[in-house]
Amino acid sequence: MKKILIANRGEIARRIIRTCSRLGIETVAIHSEADGDLPYTREATEAVLIGPNPVVQSYLQMDKIIEEAKKRNAEAIHPGYGLLSENAEFARKVEQAGLVFIGPQSDIIEKMGDKIESRKTMIEAGVPVVPGTEEGTKTLEEALEAAEGIGYPVMLKASSGGGGIGMVRCENEQALSQQFVSVKNRAKAYFGDDVVFLEKYIADARHIEVQIFGDHQGNIIHLYERNCSVQRRNQKVIEESPSPHLPQDARERLCDAAIQAAKAVNYTNAGTVEFIVDQNNDFYFLEMNTRLQVEHPVTEQVTGLDLVEWQLKVAAGESLPAQESIESKGHAIEYRIYAEDPKTFFPSPGKLEKIEWGKDARIESGYEEGNVVTPFYDPMISKVIITGSDRIEALTKSQNFFNHATIIGVKTNIPLFKEFVESQEFVSGDYATAVLPAWMDKTKEEKRV
Repeated sequence: MKKILIANRGEIARRIIRTCSRLGIETVAIHSEADGDLPYTREATEAVLIGPNPVVQSYLQMDKIIEEAKKRNAEAIHPGYGLLSENAEFARKVEQAGLVFIGPQSDIIEKMGDKIESRKTMIEAGVPVVPGTEEGTKTLEEALEAAEGIGYPVMLKASSGGGGIGMVRCENEQALSQQFVSVKNRAKAYFGDDVVFLEKYIADARHIEVQIFGDHQGNIIHLYERNCSVQRRNQKVIEESPSPHLPQDARERLCDAAIQAAKAVNYTNAGTVEFIVDQNNDFYFLEMNTRLQVEHPVTEQVTGLDLVEWQLKVAAGESLPAQESIESKGHAIEYRIYAEDPKTFFPSPGKLEKIEWGKDARIESGYEEGNVVTPFYDPMISKVIITGSDRIEALTKSQNFFNHATIIGVKTNIPLFKEFVESQEFVSGDYATAVLPAWMDKTKEEKRV
């Protein structure tokens, strides 16, 4: 490929541009009116205004994006993550336009994007899944009856959901009754589909995912796992690899199951198979993300590989290397820095007056000093990836980094990370998905006393 269009913005657009530049591939960046002065627009070979600020009028304009790709002689479109990256209709339109979609085929995206259908596929493939409903629950009465059979607490989920949206834990019948209509409405608003289903809530679980890759020759390999259990509002904020407190035999079983899942749908390009892992190291399939993940740099740091380069090569028809050639060395941790109030997690848009980073970190950012974080898009400012020869070194570097990192102009979660990375809860590595809110509650109570 000689030229690609990047159907995304900010940090991930810069990340893709960097690899393309190294490989001698020209890039076309699209941007809304609000994003016209962001760094990625000048780092691309070309930049084109795609529409007004709202995503539905700019970054979600499928036909216009494809039209611009063809007009500028791009041979392929890279969707990044979020936005249109897991939209089967968009992938199909790209394919029908005679362009290459840098990701899996549209039918794979469609099959794995529906969580109910993906559960059925995994059951047929012999991959363990969390006990739950096998069909969508249309009425509250159906949901209550199903929950009684599953056993409380349960997770009420949007079938087409993602990113923690449309996902609520229900402790009892009253909670399920209160949340049912709300979750259906949110699912309809965010994903255009109000189908919901129930899963058993696994207590004290860890969220561990496996990076997989497939090529067009039928080869599927894994690039080891990432622990994504530090979350706020069911959304990841810290990820690390390798996963602490995960025995080697459990790691091998997880990676084998991920390949088994990918083979079940003849997967191609980059993808992630996500699992819930309980205290006995038994695991259950959660979902498959049919795209590059936000946290992919963690895997790049421990394997020494460029996953975007691999995406481009697979899309161009090249074969993947043998599994035996992939090694994981050292330890990497990624921290997502958001323009948000660290106490409430509410967005805090504004101008980035000053940015000072600590040392010994890989910074992936969509912004520079003077840029404005607008209220139109996700408020993530940057990703900080810190690598050490082992977890102890990575933690030491992390603590030093946050002691020197400062952003002036907007509120950020840097103060939160500064304390959390020194907490026993995180340092021990023995944590589950509730660790961050539980630690925040405990800290708040201690300060009150």
